[in-house]
Amino acid sequence: MSETVDWWTLIHAERARLVKLLETLESDQWSADTLCSAWSVDEVVAHLSAAANTGRWAWIRSIAAAGFNADRHNSRLLARFRGRSPEEALGIFRTCITATIVPTKDYPAFLGEVIVHSQDIARPLGLTLTPDPSAVLEVARFYAAKDFAVNSRTLVKGLTLVADDADFRVGSGPAVRGRLLDLVMAMAGRPDFASLLEGEGAEKLRTRMS
Repeated sequence: MSETVDWWTLIHAERARLVKLLETLESDQWSADTLCSAWSVDEVVAHLSAAANTGRWAWIRSIAAAGFNADRHNSRLLARFRGRSPEEALGIFRTCITATIVPTKDYPAFLGEVIVHSQDIARPLGLTLTPDPSAVLEVARFYAAKDFAVNSRTLVKGLTLVADDADFRVGSGPAVRGRLLDLVMAMAGRPDFASLLEGEGAEKLRTRMS
């Protein structure tokens, strides 16, 4: 992990970018499905609000209280940070833009969380949200090197990832080519984005995801 990257500036910028998109949504769009499991837009936003307010000890207390059941832990946090209306949910997340709370020092993972979940919201709604390319590059490097929250490194083991639009080439084996953002989203386990990738290793990656 680079010590020269201003992680909080990148994280705050991506949160602010998502807020701008959320401000354009109609009320019914907040209940729309996302690419993130069975979560709706308002649930993904609540998850991001919870993440921005849960430090190390708060996370430990929460997961312990949930009997170390990750689903129960997430549900408890969602209930706490989910607004009673889209306006309230947006207001809660807006206050989180400049928060500097994380449970661990794996900053690129938490930057990736904002970028990935932003796409989880935007793509099913047919909206375009373009993150900072430098932020996406840092997340791509991290995901290719380490399993954290998502099994990204394991997913692409034995493959060479090559970005068409950035200076990014990692791994060995059959090549998987595409936009850097599509590679990141595929490493995060999103089949919708993996379907856009090309190269002799692309089908192998998609098979692993299925």
